[in-house]
Amino acid sequence: MEADELLLLVAGGNHQAFEELYGLVSGPVFGLVRRVVRDPAQSEEVAQEVLLELWRSATKFDPDRGSALSWILTLAHRRAVDRVRSARAAGEREQREAWRAHFPAFDQVTEEVEAGLEREWVRRCLDRLTELQRQSVTLAYYEGYTYREVAERLSLPLGTVKTRMRDGLTRMRECLGGVA
Repeated sequence: MEADELLLLVAGGNHQAFEELYGLVSGPVFGLVRRVVRDPAQSEEVAQEVLLELWRSATKFDPDRGSALSWILTLAHRRAVDRVRSARAAGEREQREAWRAHFPAFDQVTEEVEAGLEREWVRRCLDRLTELQRQSVTLAYYEGYTYREVAERLSLPLGTVKTRMRDGLTRMRECLGGVA
């Protein structure tokens, strides 16, 4: 029997026809995949995937659009190209990661100097606040207290703390405007 007839029988679930078709096309499928993928072990794996896909998707074959062998080899070529692209992409990802690990995306010394300068600028701006504003901002933003906890800690009404915070943060924003 020819590949076209066998593939139509495979589409109907005929196991015997699949065995015959497998014997008929496995060589050409492996040869095509081997030329594209090049690695023998990868080629065997891709060829097996193609033949498994052939069993699963035999119903998609349309004899009016071409021969069974050309359809099968098209499946094989697509799968082989996908494998090569996937391997290439994985290799490129690994190279990028190795490069990033070897060459950090930032200059650590510059980052540390800038962070130190920013901290100094913030300290200077905090020093420009009133004592009550500085206490409220420091408790909330450096020690992690909520507005309610700041109010309790300073023995002040919550509304007073909120006003001090708002005014203090406004003055900080104005002072730090030169940093941004």
